[in-house]
Amino acid sequence: MTNQLTPKQAMRYSRHIMLPGFDLEKQEQLLASRVLLIGVGGLGCAAAQYLVASGVGELTLVDDDLVDASNLQRQVLHGESDVGISKCASARDSLSKLNSATKLNCVEQRLNDQELLERLQQHDLVLDCSDNLTTRNQLNTLCWKTNTALVSGAAIRMEGQLFCVLPAQQSACYACVSHFFGEQSLTCSEAGVMSPVVGVIGALQALEAIKILVNYGEPLLNTLLLFDAATQQWQRFNVPKRADCQTCGCPAQT
Repeated sequence: MTNQLTPKQAMRYSRHIMLPGFDLEKQEQLLASRVLLIGVGGLGCAAAQYLVASGVGELTLVDDDLVDASNLQRQVLHGESDVGISKCASARDSLSKLNSATKLNCVEQRLNDQELLERLQQHDLVLDCSDNLTTRNQLNTLCWKTNTALVSGAAIRMEGQLFCVLPAQQSACYACVSHFFGEQSLTCSEAGVMSPVVGVIGALQALEAIKILVNYGEPLLNTLLLFDAATQQWQRFNVPKRADCQTCGCPAQT
């Protein structure tokens, strides 16, 4: 079900509607879409503002953390006066000023598997803006179970990565990639990160999400995109679906 554009909305989103192949119907699909965003840090702040400005109908923010002064260098939805309050509440306040028509929900706690499953069933797509491999693998498994599209981003130091999981298209999943990463668990607080790097990757997450939600362009299917900010170089790697993957591979023979 889509939401019919009003004349005022048609004017607001006119620069989308002018794009070749992106018509009124696709903007209406975007207005009817529901996105779950995990992590309102650097990636989440960058992705959320473009999703809301672009006209996503409903956005649910999930984060159990509070704004810290060290976050302000890169988490652009939070300001100096927000230090000490919930990241979800701070981000919701900023996002509501971008687009009052987007329904904004806050979940100020860490969700277990069952709680995440329930949330996934209420949304069309998930943005993984977390900062750890455990959460990425958890979301990947649950998204595959619920046939929910997943856009996963990561950034640290001067490096970024982007990967999409599309269960409906039987794509490779994040586990097909993450088994190469080992047990590394460094976060930005331990290794540092250049502020604009999270902005680049977060914006790309929003872009891929929009493409998937309205079936526009070509999403990153079976592809890992890596960004080296130090040299401004991008690399694309084909990711084949692993037959022995415990998440998306062929069922074990019995």
